[in-house]
Amino acid sequence: MAGKRALVVDDEKLIVKGIRFSLEQDDMQVDCAYDGEEALAYARANQYDIILLDVMLPKLTGFEVCQQIREFSNVPIVMLTAKGEDMDKILGLEYGADDYITKPFNILEVKARIKAIMRRMEPKRIMGETASAKNVEHGDVRLDCEGRRAFIAGREIGLTAKEFELLELLMTNPDKVYSRENLLQMVWGADYPGDVRTVDVHVRRLREKIEPNPSEPRYVYTKWGVGYYFRN
Repeated sequence: MAGKRALVVDDEKLIVKGIRFSLEQDDMQVDCAYDGEEALAYARANQYDIILLDVMLPKLTGFEVCQQIREFSNVPIVMLTAKGEDMDKILGLEYGADDYITKPFNILEVKARIKAIMRRMEPKRIMGETASAKNVEHGDVRLDCEGRRAFIAGREIGLTAKEFELLELLMTNPDKVYSRENLLQMVWGADYPGDVRTVDVHVRRLREKIEPNPSEPRYVYTKWGVGYYFRN
């Protein structure tokens, strides 16, 4: 993790201090923020390799910060929370987070999660560099893979990082059926702690954004008992 840059956001200064000290031991550069507005300002002004973001923050909640960051950046975001009942939200099903860690946590677990996310991101970065200026188009749906932008009939639609990656995978392999387990591993990575419900919820939200009638999809189809595919 040497040379990487992290943003740590929590209103509990002792937690921030502990995480910062530990990450700096691995030669990471660490910025710290203590409320939602400060975190958003840091994220807009700097390029980070990872953001650790507490859910319960003053001024703006961690969910609100995550949602707003996703409007301009695909930086990996790990949510920190003490609320077990918030798990579905924390899994990024609605806000676009990449992972979550529940409090109290062991700093070694935090570092292991960060390393796992960075391993997942590296092949995507290399793939993006070798496939620059790539466009994928089927019917009214067009993806600008370099700019990470999606369009329906020429109108841009807002997708989270994982929604875009899911749609990109399906569109570049039209009519190929992927199981939910395969999609979870290919889009979220083998180290992701969530389960296949993550895929189902992302597909549902993706359909709500790209399908004229989500209950009768034209693009992302279900192969009952098998998985999902993009119909060519």
